[in-house]
Amino acid sequence: KTDSSLPPWMPCFLPMAVVKTSTEVANAQHVEKALNAGIDILWIGARTTVNPFSVQEIADSLKGVNVPVYIKNPVNPDLNLWIGAVERIKNAGIENVSLIHRGFSTYGKSIYRNEPMWEVAIEMMRLFPELTMICDPSHISGKRELLQQVSQKALDLDMDGLMIESHITPNEAWSDAQQQVTPADLQVLLGNLSYKKQHSENTQFISQLEQLRSDIDVIDERLIRLLSERMDIVEKIGLFKKENNITVFQVERWKEILDNRTELAHLLNLDNALVEEIFKAIHKASVDKQSKV
Repeated sequence: KTDSSLPPWMPCFLPMAVVKTSTEVANAQHVEKALNAGIDILWIGARTTVNPFSVQEIADSLKGVNVPVYIKNPVNPDLNLWIGAVERIKNAGIENVSLIHRGFSTYGKSIYRNEPMWEVAIEMMRLFPELTMICDPSHISGKRELLQQVSQKALDLDMDGLMIESHITPNEAWSDAQQQVTPADLQVLLGNLSYKKQHSENTQFISQLEQLRSDIDVIDERLIRLLSERMDIVEKIGLFKKENNITVFQVERWKEILDNRTELAHLLNLDNALVEEIFKAIHKASVDKQSKV
């Protein structure tokens, strides 16, 4: 809703009494100055999360203070660094710890400034279901044209909120100008989002969903049993290679497997990239098993 007492571009979603101030901190000095200034929430940036020494310095400076702390994912897709940062801040006695998913730097070309790699954020949500997960579409997108798409994806994945950069005149911003939107455009963006729920009271929906999930469970069991059979054969091949003094890895065979499986995936209207990723994981496990043999 809008409040007529405010400028026409300013959306009014919450009473001003509950508005909080937040800032990024990268060292103990930042923490001290922020707390002295009455900042309500602190966040640790991606370039700080990647450095355990910096995170520990911040954690030590927070002992005895119970201020909410948000932790962005590290610049690189290193899950252990993100987990380590959470543990360090929690060990300092901070009770209100939350996460910010802002994407990851990559060496290849991408439509995004930072690749979302949603699977990494999903894994953090699995490991820490009690923590709030905020998405930063601005840093993922790098350009305002992608903000709507990334924001909707975050909500579809049941993330708890969005961190979006806004500026009265974005093109005049001193940094990250291309990923910022005006307050009016931000209001439109938020209004166009589809807010979904986790559960439904519709008994027909629940019944059909349970049946479909049961079908998935049966298929997954078959997949695992087939994978077990495959690994048994892999072990036999490893023994056979050992007896005949043959190398574990043979590039021609691996190329044949990958080409054939992805071709079959194409014929069955499956995503080639998905099948390739699956068989790369299977092949790595197969090589490891034969190496042990």
